[in-house]
Amino acid sequence: MHRQLLFSIILSAILSLFIFPYISLKIVDPIIYIADFLGDLFIGALKMMIVPLIISSLVSGLLKFSKEEKIAPLAIKTILYYLLTGLIAVIIGLVCVNLIKPGKIDSESAQSLLGQAQINSENFKLFEKIEDDYSATLLSVVKKMFPHNIFSAATDNGQLLGIITFSIIFGLVAGKLPNRMRTHQNNFWESFHLTIQKITEYIISYSPIGVFGLTLPIFFSTGIESLQTLSVFFFTVLLALFIHLFLALLLILKVCGNVNPLKHLKEMTPVLVTAFSTASSSGTLPTTIDIVQKRANVSKKTAALTLPLGATINMDGTALYECVVVIFISQLYASITGMDLTLANQLVVVFLSLTTSIGVAGIPSASIVAIAIILPAVGLPVEAIGIIWSVDRLLDMCRTSVNVFSDTIAAVVISKSQGEEPYSKKSSII
Repeated sequence: MHRQLLFSIILSAILSLFIFPYISLKIVDPIIYIADFLGDLFIGALKMMIVPLIISSLVSGLLKFSKEEKIAPLAIKTILYYLLTGLIAVIIGLVCVNLIKPGKIDSESAQSLLGQAQINSENFKLFEKIEDDYSATLLSVVKKMFPHNIFSAATDNGQLLGIITFSIIFGLVAGKLPNRMRTHQNNFWESFHLTIQKITEYIISYSPIGVFGLTLPIFFSTGIESLQTLSVFFFTVLLALFIHLFLALLLILKVCGNVNPLKHLKEMTPVLVTAFSTASSSGTLPTTIDIVQKRANVSKKTAALTLPLGATINMDGTALYECVVVIFISQLYASITGMDLTLANQLVVVFLSLTTSIGVAGIPSASIVAIAIILPAVGLPVEAIGIIWSVDRLLDMCRTSVNVFSDTIAAVVISKSQGEEPYSKKSSII
């Protein structure tokens, strides 16, 4: 399937960037409309499975812990891993943007870009989006863990942290029931989870069509012109993401998980492509759980905790991107005023990038909200976000792939630390 998925992306890029611009819109518009419809169907089907998959995988996974086993060590390892890789990602982004300096251009070009930023912000009604969303702070993350109404939270893919918290509590308490009741609970949730998995597998089988439908309109609307205007910034982000994924994460996998990085990369290709096309960690979660358990042979109880938690709080690529964007915008202003951000201000950006990335939702362009929080903290105007809007969607697809790939490595590394054997058939039955 990974060849079909890659073919879908390449085909959509060729059509939208090199063929459609030379064809009449009367022909192109219906094709884009149909592709958009197919893409919406695919992502809608995946999102439909998110809540039932999280609940069933967490509860059934936790029920596999014996009454004597403690879940705290597994949870602590997972959270520490996510914090560590997030910090590494932000530092990589900070180093790349300071070395390449994509915002250090002549003052006229900088003024032109910053003027266009105001127009872009108004056109996309950015402030309405920020006003409607929550402030991504650590306190708000804790509040999200305990929704006022669990049934209301279950109907909103933006409140997954509350669903995860409830499922963990339910699974732990159900695991302490008398043996007869515990067996009934285990049989129910196991069969429910297998049913959800089968439905998910069926949806995933249509990935090549869905990926084509999702990427074709995006490539067509972005166009080559936008990439040329912000080419240095665009490739600075890509380079930083590349270094984090292919050096930092794969090195962690080799050293801590004792797994061949190239093998893992190959096996996780469907996850990477799905994340790239959907630009949603949450939307990719059904595919991630399915592939990690089947191909990496990570046990259900480990995957059930690490992957849903990762789709909610592990945003390596997002944290890296936030840092690069803020420093890039500061460099544009410095090209006009001559005043750069101090080291202290850059450290504030690092801290805020890491903490706000935890609070953003796993949906497309959610990091825009976090960036809007960081900019005023270092004395930069929120309107400047409009500069990067034209290329944000493509970069969102790339950083989401890094986010999700980091989740898969966490599952393998934590699995190994628990005494399991990832990529061994023994682990799949635990």
